[in-house]
Amino acid sequence: MTRTWHEELRSRGYRVTPQRQLVLEAINKLEHATPEDICADVQRTARGVNISTVYRTLELLEQLALVTHTHLGHGAPTYHLAAQADHVHLVCRDCGKVTEVSPDTVGDLVNALDHEHGFETDVGHLTVFGRCSACRVRGASPGAPSPGAPSPGAPSPGAPSPGAASHRAGSS
Repeated sequence: MTRTWHEELRSRGYRVTPQRQLVLEAINKLEHATPEDICADVQRTARGVNISTVYRTLELLEQLALVTHTHLGHGAPTYHLAAQADHVHLVCRDCGKVTEVSPDTVGDLVNALDHEHGFETDVGHLTVFGRCSACRVRGASPGAPSPGAPSPGAPSPGAPSPGAASHRAGSS
């Protein structure tokens, strides 16, 4: 039986504080979110929670392997629940859309890196940048953001909000 994050915190001697609960709920709801996104969501319920509290909470939750982060661009890291970390991110450089795909999708690449270079890939931390199918169809020039498009790593309409992506504890 898998433990809930409440049980995991308590089993390791940590209290389930309102701030920890709100941060975990925000990460779960937002899926891929920066600390600033998480803080804004938490402040809808608890205005007194500031960004430094969110950063400290994220650091603890990552040390406990309850959350993980990744970098979906040059900005702030994005976070999500570690239990949902088993995916690869595809980030469109034109519109900023983030798509999650199964690690099996990059299996041939992982095998080639291992066999040809002896390199063990941390697939949970893998982010691939390129152009999504919609931008390719529109004919946007590679690497040039579409007019009004969010910056890479920012959520596009209808796309999951960029946030905690797939880092393993201890990876940067």
